[in-house]
Amino acid sequence: MTNTTVTNTTDEILQLFSRRGEDAYYGEEVSQLEHALQAAALAEQAGAAPHVVVAALLHDIGHMLHGLPENIANEGIDGCHEDAGSLWLATRFGPEVTEPVRLHVAAKRYLCRRNPGYAAGLSPASTLSLELQGGPFSEEDAREFEQNPWFREAVMVRGWDDAAKTPGLEVPALGHYRDRISACLR
Repeated sequence: MTNTTVTNTTDEILQLFSRRGEDAYYGEEVSQLEHALQAAALAEQAGAAPHVVVAALLHDIGHMLHGLPENIANEGIDGCHEDAGSLWLATRFGPEVTEPVRLHVAAKRYLCRRNPGYAAGLSPASTLSLELQGGPFSEEDAREFEQNPWFREAVMVRGWDDAAKTPGLEVPALGHYRDRISACLR
């Protein structure tokens, strides 16, 4: 990518958050932007690699792309935001970013299988979406998921996703991630 292309692509991502970031985050008390920034801050605090921090920031970008209303889960619809997001991101990033994004819903299903107490800690909105997303993995599905080279990163992103729902939490602003986004672009 040329410097101009990197700048344009980074700006495109930041502008998407500017346009849609204040949208409600599906049944939670934070906006899409607050949720994304909290997940990225948690990844940074954990010392995650730059591409994993970017994946944490962008893991729910599909919600801002598909244009479906906030209450789709209440209507019994799974927006498949992980697929929409990873497909959109795949023209901009490599698998080190797109695969944790694509797999973060599968990671929730996986954790329900591997950690018996995990499901009890999910928010009501995540519990509802879990059922629409196919429920907990079977043992066979969990073993297959563990074979994916990006499953560990997806599980990390999932954990930060689950924790990134605190109203009013102070975290770095979106601009803090500009250089990291640019550095991870193809």
